[in-house]
Amino acid sequence: MSGSSTGNTGTPSGWGAGATETPAARLRRRFPGFGDLQRRAKWRVARFAYDFVAGGVGDGAPNVAHNRAAMDAVRIVPRYALDVSQVSIATTLFGREYAAPVGVAPMGNIGMVWPQMDAILAASAQKARIPYVSSTVANVGMERLAEIAPDSFWFQLYGLPAENHRLSIDLIRRAEAVGAHALVVTLDVPTRQKRVHDVRNGLVVPFRYRPRTVFDIARAPFWALEMLNKGQPRFENMRKYVGETASIGELAAFVQKNMTTGVTWDDIARFRDIWPRAMALKGIQHPADAERAVALGVDGIWVSNHGGRQFDAAPASIDSVPAIAAAVGGRAKVLYDGSIRSGLDVLRTLAVGADFCFAGRAFAYSVAALGAAGGEHATAAFAEEIRGTFGQAGVLSVAAAAAATVLHPGAMRFDPEGNASGNEVPRRRAG
Repeated sequence: MSGSSTGNTGTPSGWGAGATETPAARLRRRFPGFGDLQRRAKWRVARFAYDFVAGGVGDGAPNVAHNRAAMDAVRIVPRYALDVSQVSIATTLFGREYAAPVGVAPMGNIGMVWPQMDAILAASAQKARIPYVSSTVANVGMERLAEIAPDSFWFQLYGLPAENHRLSIDLIRRAEAVGAHALVVTLDVPTRQKRVHDVRNGLVVPFRYRPRTVFDIARAPFWALEMLNKGQPRFENMRKYVGETASIGELAAFVQKNMTTGVTWDDIARFRDIWPRAMALKGIQHPADAERAVALGVDGIWVSNHGGRQFDAAPASIDSVPAIAAAVGGRAKVLYDGSIRSGLDVLRTLAVGADFCFAGRAFAYSVAALGAAGGEHATAAFAEEIRGTFGQAGVLSVAAAAAATVLHPGAMRFDPEGNASGNEVPRRRAG
């Protein structure tokens, strides 16, 4: 038959999305977009675990949806009649070359969604030559993750303020010892916030087998079997401080007790003095904070509203980028996360002023949907989509994305005193 498959060689045997027959190509046809992966993840994973990664702060949806709507509102005017045969998506960040302008964002306790997800994503990032950022509350220890991804490993720090940040500083020293290429200090968790879905689900580590929890687990047999084989998530970076024989419950209780507040500018100055390599601050949403960070010698300003998981009234992350990029003025790299679900989203982010972006949920859904194969599926999908989107828009390189013509209706604007202007509600005068 004309156009029939030629086997598993990867050589196209016809025209169209089904022309290539390899395992990876067949997987892409089953799950062509990250939305497909999210739907399968929701079906495959226990509900309380899925809600943990998918939901946001408060009622769980408003700021997550706002991030997505703002991203969709960014339009790019394409340029044509250009030679796009040599489009390059490689880039350099903090002196290291990466194969694409997207990395794996830090995700705490992600082993709840799929066991050993930290290790799966670290290995995938290493193979794809993109950054992998491990959370303080990862379920695989930093020493092991740095072995898996020696060329990609970054470390994200949550402050542990007790005893003048003694443990925070020890975590920084450990990250330096294992060769982390960058330290990412998270700012936007100064207090614990209520996530209604987690409260409703009775979320706790270790799992408590209430009737609802048992029902959720019974409806997710693939997830349950994997959890049975690999074990419930543990906060492995804390084992040094609790004891090598510490139980899951003891490690979890230690995190609950010690991760109580955020970090201050004085803390950041101390961390900057201690850390010898690239350092970024994650959670920046106001140009004045970006200015202060640059003054302290920070190398990266990471624009983020924590994926809508901390403060429901925060602006959409993408809308904050232009003003912060203008304030930084090239003195530091502008990093970004928030609703990155496609190669087009990566281009949008670069076009409005970011130098590099990170995705979290997209990678998590891929692993939850496909298990160990999900990491490589996600990295390959991003690379393919970024390259194709660049070519369609007439963007020949990551650096050239900044010159794209952009329509960005939600972009925030600030006056010289740092006050927002545009669509804000007029302030009531004192007195």
